[in-house]
Amino acid sequence: MKTALFTLMAFTLLTAFTGDKKFPAASLKTLDGKTVNVQDYIGKGNPVIVSFWASWCSPCKRELDAMTEIFPEWQANYKVELLAITIDDSRGLAKVPGIVTSKSWPFTVLADTKQELQQNLGFQTVPETFLLDGEGNIVYTHSGYNAGDEFELEEKLKELKK
Repeated sequence: MKTALFTLMAFTLLTAFTGDKKFPAASLKTLDGKTVNVQDYIGKGNPVIVSFWASWCSPCKRELDAMTEIFPEWQANYKVELLAITIDDSRGLAKVPGIVTSKSWPFTVLADTKQELQQNLGFQTVPETFLLDGEGNIVYTHSGYNAGDEFELEEKLKELKK
């Protein structure tokens, strides 16, 4: 029963975010505490991967580690950028710079400490990954992480390049 419910929820989320829904604007924090708008990073003509994660989420870190390995190739082939947005609250946020440094993640890391963007997008769990086209439209979303999911994401990047 749980599997059927999860599958239904995943399908609902997947279909809810296809159809060129614009990625919402939101104020986020950089790791050095500056306030930025997520719109400053998207809609510039190139695709953007937005991966929501948390310091306490092992699958999140595995997903970002997997993307780290193929990110340079993705940048070369698809001119894609990646935003890793942590949903850690202000207490958990203290751990984030150390994690990012120790893992040598080569992409932009931002913080949604009040989970406002998460609520606006309507998802409950992490990791949650969105692919945006060059205009900032959500063209694909994926919940959770299993090894190899990054190759499904790459297939979506290939489709955008056509």
